Amino acid sequence: MGTRPEVIKMAPLLLQLKKHPEAFATTVGVTAQHREMLDRTLEIFDIVPDIDLDLMEPNQTLHSLTSRVMIEVSRVLEHVKPDLMLVQGDTTTVMTASLAAFYRRVPVGHVEAGLRTDDPYFPFPEEMNRRLTSALARYHFAPTEMAKQSLLREGIKSDQIFVTGNTVIDAQKLILSRPKPPSLERILRSVGVNSEERKLLLVTAHRRENFGAPFEEICRGLKALAERNEDISVLYPVHPNPNVRRPAHRILGNVKGIHLLEPIEYDAMTHLMKDSYFLITDSGGIQEEAPSLGKPVLVLRDKTERPEAVDEGTAKIIGPRSEAIVREGERLLRDKEVYRMMAKIISPYGDGRAAERTLSVLLKGFS
Repeated sequence: MGTRPEVIKMAPLLLQLKKHPEAFATTVGVTAQHREMLDRTLEIFDIVPDIDLDLMEPNQTLHSLTSRVMIEVSRVLEHVKPDLMLVQGDTTTVMTASLAAFYRRVPVGHVEAGLRTDDPYFPFPEEMNRRLTSALARYHFAPTEMAKQSLLREGIKSDQIFVTGNTVIDAQKLILSRPKPPSLERILRSVGVNSEERKLLLVTAHRRENFGAPFEEICRGLKALAERNEDISVLYPVHPNPNVRRPAHRILGNVKGIHLLEPIEYDAMTHLMKDSYFLITDSGGIQEEAPSLGKPVLVLRDKTERPEAVDEGTAKIIGPRSEAIVREGERLLRDKEVYRMMAKIISPYGDGRAAERTLSVLLKGFS
């Protein structure tokens, strides 16, 4: 694992594996591709890595990260000599670790396999990362039937594909079974926000392909939405990347009703999603989690590898355009029927038992 989303989605599976020490000896490795956002998430799920490569460097390029992951993961594989390596998703850690495993003839199990936009440059570099990982993996744990069909079209054998649901729903259910973390109340109190008095709009925007003009367009849309609707509070945890942080603070820093926050820990973020009126995001994970909470999602992208929620009507693609943010945001705020149609609780990404199904496959494969 290298990033916060990887920990979130691998944690439920790791917890299942550790219930069966008679079948699996599990070694947890992290590259720390995203150091500061990784560690607290590991703590939330009580995961202590056995191997921490600590590869994050300031302003690292994809080229340098890829080469370092390749070298260091190869050394780990030589030392551990695993029967199987599990990876999740579409990060540089996933793709490069899978290639390192292939070079050493170690089978790869790919959790959340088969997501596609069919555009190699969108999202970048994730679309190509997951395609390459699919070519390298032996086990493909697809979250939905649609993901399975994408893999079949690419020539993956059907007996290597297992539709399990998405482990992010497992993680969500686990977190929501716990009390709200004290950090959430501190965050809301610090910005003077009360979800009972104002409609909370939760925003996440940080994708690489939106850097520059598209991101500034997003910020202008959020600014206009807040200025035109005084009954809302926009909560925006700002990603530490300077391509996000600088324009966000320049355009939104002094806008009434918009609260720019430091990144929020996963447990607090999950409860905040539940308390929100609707969400505006370019994130992948939120598109998966919000429908199961009955929260409408406006997607700040032109394409999504998670079309199931769009097909169900709980998410809507609006792109990184200011006028669309205002138009669609105000429709949800003012038209109760539009909101009701999008706020239905439905979970096309799973029922919270994806890790159990994945474990069942592994138990059969290694019995």
